Amino acid sequence: MMTPFVEELNFLLALGTIGMQIATVTLIALLFLEKKNSDYAVLGNFVRRFGLHIGFLIALGSTIMSLYYSEVLGFIPCFLCWLQRIFIYPLVVLFGIAIWKKDSRIADYVIGLSIVGFCIALYQHFLQMMGHGSLPCPSSGGDCAQRILFEFGYITFPLIAVSSFALLIVLMLFVRRQNIENQ
Repeated sequence: MMTPFVEELNFLLALGTIGMQIATVTLIALLFLEKKNSDYAVLGNFVRRFGLHIGFLIALGSTIMSLYYSEVLGFIPCFLCWLQRIFIYPLVVLFGIAIWKKDSRIADYVIGLSIVGFCIALYQHFLQMMGHGSLPCPSSGGDCAQRILFEFGYITFPLIAVSSFALLIVLMLFVRRQNIENQ
């Protein structure tokens, strides 16, 4: 049974997820619009300049929240959750080193890790939305189809990961474009 604090935290995470989804769609549109209209180039340049910092905050926030839910609140992650963690946790270190060294060539590595994490999280989201028996669950101990968080009729923990990975991919497309332009 969830406490009111956990329910409130779940709601706030869901709002943050909607924010990430809006940001992702907006940035995808910006990728195309900035070529056609120089007014959008200012925003594109801002995203390119601070993309590593924003990516660091997303990866750090994802890491902290996943650890908080498992280590403090006691929610045991299933096999697919652990796989998603494998692809988000190293990004905190990679972003930190890249920011410290002012090296934006990290974009390709972040995109690669994020695509794999995105696919795993999307699979688990479909598993949770379709219910037991609809898709194979590789978990031997826990249940990958169990919803710990379910807000607004579609937001689950795996969808939060999907949204985080998607935003990281789009941010790194901006950073990558800067690398290509600087060569």
